[in-house]
Order: sequence, then structure tokens, then C-alpha cells
Amino acid sequence: MKKEVIIADQLTKQFGDFVAVDHISFSVAEGEIFGFLGANGAGKTTAMRMLCGLSRPTDGRAEVAGFDILHQSEEVKKHIGYMSQKFALYDDLTVSENLKLFGGIYGLSSKQIREKTNTLLTELGFQSERKTMVKSLPLGWKQKLAFSLSIFHEPKIVFLDEPTGGVDPITRRQFWELIYQAADRGITVFVTTHYMDEAEYCDRVSIMVDGHIKALDTPRQLKQQFGVETMYDVFLRLAREAKRGDN
Repeated sequence: MKKEVIIADQLTKQFGDFVAVDHISFSVAEGEIFGFLGANGAGKTTAMRMLCGLSRPTDGRAEVAGFDILHQSEEVKKHIGYMSQKFALYDDLTVSENLKLFGGIYGLSSKQIREKTNTLLTELGFQSERKTMVKSLPLGWKQKLAFSLSIFHEPKIVFLDEPTGGVDPITRRQFWELIYQAADRGITVFVTTHYMDEAEYCDRVSIMVDGHIKALDTPRQLKQQFGVETMYDVFLRLAREAKRGDN
């Protein structure tokens, strides 16, 4: 049995009287692609920020990569990768300059950065773009580069927050190939998405409604459980229960 690299136990986040995340418990196994779904306002971004060590829980506990998110948040940050919706790329630097900068931030040696840059550019088919300014790259290329940067230091877990927004279906499928490759290398992938077809690509999926996890299983089991054909139908059935808007 694979070891659990994310464990949440009654994890809670409250802002005044508003409970954004309400006593959620779940675990994620090493190398798993775990989909974390929910409508806007469900609490998924708040939960992800806690797991990344960026926000302190009000109650409950969680371990990420073997470290307590409350007392060892700096260690958590060292062992994870993170890709935001806006991609943390420097537009005014070239592709190779971005790789060098992030490699330095992650504490890699100059030799490691050189070797990993060459390997990465070859894998992505970006060799001829080494000196291209990032701002002139197509959006889909930026996404691939941002994801590759988030796992440049070979973290145990990568958190992806709506990583495929705004690109065409073909580019989205190509992006998911990169996710599969990372999972094959043993990197655990924790991904939020609005696209229900992408939920089908995950090993397991949780669906949040109003701060609670209302469903958690494989896509196949969830479709059977709700007696529907697609994950979109599962999501729709649960989303109808939602009582609140954005958070």
C-alpha cells in the first residue's frame, strides 16, 4: 500500500462567523492524481492555501509530505511545488532565465540547473525557445513552462490551482500528459479544476459544497453511486445543494 503524503483531519478555516472550510478529513497517496473540485465559494482555494502552509487553520490538523502544516509550514513549502491560476512566470525574462531564477530559488546548484534546463527544454520541444522572452510565448506554452517550473526541484507533491484555464481542449489534453508523466515519477498531484472532463482523468476526486466534502471516490465509483453518465452530472447533482456564493 502506498504511503499517504497528505493527511487532513477535521481541517477548518473560519473568518469571523463565516466557516470557509468546515472540518474536512481526507488523505492522498503518494503518486496519486487527486482532483479537488467545487464551485466558486465552496472553500477549495482556502483549503489548498492551508495545505501549502500559506494560511493557518482555525481548527483541525494536516500533514503534507510528513510535515505538520501548523508547526512546520516552512518545511512543507520546501517539499511542494505550486502553480497558481496566473502562472508565476517572469514575462520580461527569457525561458532559460526563468529556469535559472527558479532553480536558484529552489536551492539547486548551477550544474543541476544547467542539466535540468537542457533536459526540460528537450522534453517540451522548447530548445529553439531558450532565449525567447516569456511574454511572447503562446498561452499554452506558458502553462507547460509554469508546470515544469513547479516541479523543477522534484517536489514530493505539486498543487495545481485551476492550471488549464483559458486554453483550447487540445492544449489541455497535452497539459494532462505532463501531469501523468509527473505522477509516473512518483510526484503526487493535487489539482483543482472547473472542467468536469478533467475530473475523469484523476485517480480520485473530492467534491466540496459549502465548506464540506460531500463526495470522495474514484470517478467511476462516483458515477455509479449517483447513477449518472458523467462527472459533470455528479457535480451538478451536488452543486444544487450549495447555499452560498463566492468566498
